[in-house]
Amino acid sequence: MSILKKVNEYRRIITHSLTKNIGSSQKNQKIDLTQKIEIKRVLISRPNHRLGNLLLITPLVQEVIATFPECKIDLFVKGGLAPIVFQNYENINYIIELPKKPFKHLIDYFQVWIKIKKQHYDIVINVDKNSSSGRLSAQFANAKYKFFGEVDQDIQLKYKDYEHIAKYPVYEFRNFLTKLGFEKNENPVPPLDLKLSPLEIAEGRKIVEKIVTDEKKTISIFTYATDDKCYSESWWEEFYERLKTEYPNYNIIEVLPVENISQIGFKAPTFYSKDIREIGSVIANTVIFIGADSGIMHLASASQTPTVGLFSRPNLNMYAPYNNNSVAINTNSSNTDDCIKIINSILTAN
Repeated sequence: MSILKKVNEYRRIITHSLTKNIGSSQKNQKIDLTQKIEIKRVLISRPNHRLGNLLLITPLVQEVIATFPECKIDLFVKGGLAPIVFQNYENINYIIELPKKPFKHLIDYFQVWIKIKKQHYDIVINVDKNSSSGRLSAQFANAKYKFFGEVDQDIQLKYKDYEHIAKYPVYEFRNFLTKLGFEKNENPVPPLDLKLSPLEIAEGRKIVEKIVTDEKKTISIFTYATDDKCYSESWWEEFYERLKTEYPNYNIIEVLPVENISQIGFKAPTFYSKDIREIGSVIANTVIFIGADSGIMHLASASQTPTVGLFSRPNLNMYAPYNNNSVAINTNSSNTDDCIKIINSILTAN
């Protein structure tokens, strides 16, 4: 581990210990329900730079917009992906970005906090209760109402899917709103949504048609993932050969990662791009996406394509794709035959 990584690790431990109790008293905050509550300016705090984590807050953003259609939303995030992810969300006002490497950009880092302090919000929502920067931003922001992301055990027990990282912020936000006098909302949690435009989807269709020239439907696969989430070349080669055998009436294309790596040795027709929305538009023109737990898996889900997520870690309940007949498979307890049965059921349903 490099010195910089060690410093960052110690920084996280120290800041977490200093911020873990921020907002605890907000559970018992007194709210005057005799006053008319208007929510026009909202700050949603999720200071994380990873593609998957940004996509996983799109359900909350949709929930806020559905509840307050005229509101303007500022996002407190990290890195430069958020403007791309939320490009077609008309209610997004400002995207306030923490630099990915604060120690290398200290001036930019402090300017972000000044920008937050200068704004005036009706409500601030911290998405991740374990995020030190998120809790600090909720404390630091000027807002009438503050939600720090504290877990409510009653809500936790009520919903079987509460553990899901895209869903529990919505459940907790809805519960918080009842304390402000709003009616209970028991609607399904919105899906992940990149909000691809018709033009983007049409362009994606053109790309797919250039990769596979026949009129068969297309299956998309993504064979890469980070760290131990990445399945071996032998696993993927066996799985790919099985897909070819089971689905001769379908095209199969491999979406490549930014590293331009293929776990099947580039045996399938491939698509490579660094443009997130272009990748999403291509996947949107396939009938099913199959890939390990990754940002691209969440991108596939957000592109409204039935998604089969392959999980080797015990975090399936937190990150499983859940819309459009999507499903997560625990590969520690499921074999290839099990996977094929699930894929068959999705293809039949669609």
